[in-house]
Amino acid sequence: MPALKQIASTVISTALLSAFALTPAVAADKDKADDKQPKPPASMSTVGGTRLGQTGTQVELGPGAPVLPKDLTARSWVVADAENGEVLAAHNAHWRLPPASTLKMLFADTVLPALQPKTMTYTVDEADLAGVGEGSSLVGIKEDHSYTVHDLWLGVFLRSGNDAVHVLSAMYGGVDATVAAMRRHAEELQALDTYVVSPDGYDAPKQVSSAYDLTLFARSGMQKADFREYAATATASFPGEKKGKKRESFEIQNTNRLITGDIGVEPYKGIAGVKNGYTSHAGNTFTGVAERDGKVLLVTVMHPDDEVSHAVYKEAASLLDWGFEASGKVSPVGMLVPPKSAEASLGKGGEAASGAAVPKEEGAHGKPVTVGTSVAAAPAGSGGVWTALSVTAGSLLLLAAGVYLVNRRWPLPDLVRRLPRH
Repeated sequence: MPALKQIASTVISTALLSAFALTPAVAADKDKADDKQPKPPASMSTVGGTRLGQTGTQVELGPGAPVLPKDLTARSWVVADAENGEVLAAHNAHWRLPPASTLKMLFADTVLPALQPKTMTYTVDEADLAGVGEGSSLVGIKEDHSYTVHDLWLGVFLRSGNDAVHVLSAMYGGVDATVAAMRRHAEELQALDTYVVSPDGYDAPKQVSSAYDLTLFARSGMQKADFREYAATATASFPGEKKGKKRESFEIQNTNRLITGDIGVEPYKGIAGVKNGYTSHAGNTFTGVAERDGKVLLVTVMHPDDEVSHAVYKEAASLLDWGFEASGKVSPVGMLVPPKSAEASLGKGGEAASGAAVPKEEGAHGKPVTVGTSVAAAPAGSGGVWTALSVTAGSLLLLAAGVYLVNRRWPLPDLVRRLPRH
């Protein structure tokens, strides 16, 4: 027995020594891995307030305010009040990062008002799909098949279809014209961290945005009834291939897991959009809007830990929960700025100028598009895009005290999510 005890003691001692010997090496490896992680620049934009240009987490907790969620891994995030524009908390808000498909919010906010009515049809040819990046997310558009604008927007918002983006860009006047308009519109929205190279958000050299800018895009887009409808839709029927005289269709589902849910992710109560994205370069990105007890919040999360399943949705949901609980108990650390044209209009007495609607009769390559009874606004990136137009409704943006508001008449999220779209 003494011999056995001695052997056992020796084995245990050796194991403990090995463990302690490995600990510094493991720590060193972790330090090296951390060193390789990108760091936010020391100097960032201060649009919306000086605190938003600082690195790290910015929050001002008041009495009774909950602490921020633990274990947040995102490189950048923002929680803001969608209506009054107050930024409740932020982390590296102006860090310029690849946006992936969340850039489609800017695409839709720029192009959607110009392609009206939704019943407008377009026949796709080979050139329209030539620029779709390899490995892109697709909704399944086919050459020589016709689609309505409504179909194509469902493909953009639900399936994040880059093929649908390129067809809509062709209808708008081509990819180059679309990118130029998106750049102008980003500047109009004071989203100065953003540089657009591809309209679909596909990885491209120098293409960047920020959590702050993506939040501006979502807030701007939510002013438009069509944008709100598409962003909140869970499932829809999409036209497929022709089989003889019959056109088949298939169901598409929104890839926003806070709307549809997934294994490990519950649908978020009160969610009403807006857009998720992923590329190998950008990681996961997400901007969401949700309403609870009359309060509407926006959240953007960029590039959380790749090794955590559905981290972007889990962190977005936890930040929304925090925001609803913290509302009224924290001091804002910044503001979501209004568009330039809104500031200029209010500076001239508070009147918002309306843009002019211009007929559009040709798509890309001079091909005719079928236009219904409503007039489509011309593709343009000037301030006129901001106020002009939900043409079919003829409504202008709501402006009050220098801050525009999310239209409180938007459909209740739980109702919208259940409506099938055809």
